[in-house]
Amino acid sequence: MRSPNLASIQAALLTATLILLTSCAATPETADAPKPGPGIAAAPESPLTRFHTPSPGLHTGGRITADDLPALRAAGITRVIDLTRDAETPAFDEATAVRAAGLAYDNLPISGATDLNRQSVAAFDQLLRGTQGPTLVHCASGNRVGALAALRAAWLQGADEEAAIAEGQRWGLRSLEGEVRTRLARERCVAAAQGQQAVEACAAGG
Repeated sequence: MRSPNLASIQAALLTATLILLTSCAATPETADAPKPGPGIAAAPESPLTRFHTPSPGLHTGGRITADDLPALRAAGITRVIDLTRDAETPAFDEATAVRAAGLAYDNLPISGATDLNRQSVAAFDQLLRGTQGPTLVHCASGNRVGALAALRAAWLQGADEEAAIAEGQRWGLRSLEGEVRTRLARERCVAAAQGQQAVEACAAGG
């Protein structure tokens, strides 16, 4: 038998190498799913992602504008509860804009710490009890919403202080936490007071 010559062996090796290179070039780099082609837009982000959701169908947070309303309605919001005063947004008539967008509107103006009282909490509770459909409750940042929610949990639902604070934080409570704790401590003081002088001392923060 004649042995294959060197040139034949080199030719065979070259052919095998070219086949391997061609096969590698045709193999996908990764097993990832194909990326969207040109012209395929990503799904738009829900306008509700910037709000807290303390319970299904209830969203809480900061100020809204007229530009937000179409997206909020498209996301399913049917009612807006506004805890701000008209003077905070003199260039924006929120009541008119919200109703024009086809949403229900209620306003409970809370100026700040001075309005964190039982009357405001009771009014807040009544608004929430009347909620039908997905609702947005807002102030400027969500802080006042959270403060009322914390006091509602303590005064109307029997939560202890830490549980009430945690509930308020789920709704947006931040810098008003100290004011909420002061009011809860005052209530405990009054409940334990013996005599009118002790009650007056509690009211004065003593």
